[in-house]
Amino acid sequence: MPRPSLLARLLACVLMLAGALTIIQPANAAVPDRKAWVLWNQTASTVIPTGTWPAPSSVIPVAFGRYQLKFPGQGAPGGVVHVTAINNAPHWCQAENWFQSGPDEIVNIRCYRAGGALDVTSFSAFFVSASGGPAPGLFGYVDSQPNGALVSTYNSAGAPNTSTPLGVGQWQVKFPGLVAGGTLDGSLQATAVNPQQGARCKVRVWSSSGAGQDVRVLCFDAGGALLNTRFTLTYQYKASLYGAAVPPKYFGFFLNQPPAGPPSTNMNSVLGLGANTILPAGVGLSMVTFPKIAFTQNTVQVTAYGSNSNFCGLNTFWTNSTSGPDLIVRDVNCFTNAGALVNTGFTVSANSIL
Repeated sequence: MPRPSLLARLLACVLMLAGALTIIQPANAAVPDRKAWVLWNQTASTVIPTGTWPAPSSVIPVAFGRYQLKFPGQGAPGGVVHVTAINNAPHWCQAENWFQSGPDEIVNIRCYRAGGALDVTSFSAFFVSASGGPAPGLFGYVDSQPNGALVSTYNSAGAPNTSTPLGVGQWQVKFPGLVAGGTLDGSLQATAVNPQQGARCKVRVWSSSGAGQDVRVLCFDAGGALLNTRFTLTYQYKASLYGAAVPPKYFGFFLNQPPAGPPSTNMNSVLGLGANTILPAGVGLSMVTFPKIAFTQNTVQVTAYGSNSNFCGLNTFWTNSTSGPDLIVRDVNCFTNAGALVNTGFTVSANSIL
């Protein structure tokens, strides 16, 4: 039998090396590495399955107004947490901490009523951890210490995010390379991280440019004074809040300035830009409809927008209409620091596992 030629032997070696490199590539190169969310019904003391993924996720009340979340199989280093209170009275929720425990992710949150006392409430909570290279759409997050040091960071363009303190309770966060093409594009979610006192964060303003996204973040204490605290911030455009796009096929976001922001801040993954709608439902109450994306298991997160200490949440659980299928948020509710309903700006993001 003739011996293989030198060229054939070299080709075989190249193919073997390519296969080896494929095998040893890290499994976490995709976006996201891990994701999870939970919808907690305080009245029934139970998790709502349609708003929870993965299904075995659990919530354990550990003290009055404090909860421990367990996301099985979704443990990962770093990442960010967002949480939104669900209550027809003025409440907000914040993260205490989160960490990997074996294969699972553990998240501790605390919730407050207006005035600053810990209180029980329903809520929607969300976790994502991402790494690796470019992703479809535009996606990035930071977990920032008060001094601007980043505990965790991700940018789908591969550029370095930054957080710069501008004064007490004020930061400039930049997501370079996340260029959407307009002057105000996409959506943001912000959450305070504080295990010691009531704290809440919001987006003051942001701008889009050829350099990326430039965001101003404000954080407040329970009395409405600006506060230095750790916080998380996530940016999305043509991608879900956990960074993936197609799949999932069903996600959307909306900016109420008020009134509604430009079409590039109003995205529906099925119908495109400008398709979601908002209707006033009373002072401080806004019904937001996301047509065609009501596929479970899904999650909704809300963040207040503007320069004051107003804050926002959800009046009750969102509904998944079978006639659309439309996802209906009835309603986003917003309050002054004293707890009075008020018309104010907010961002809202709806995301499905599908």
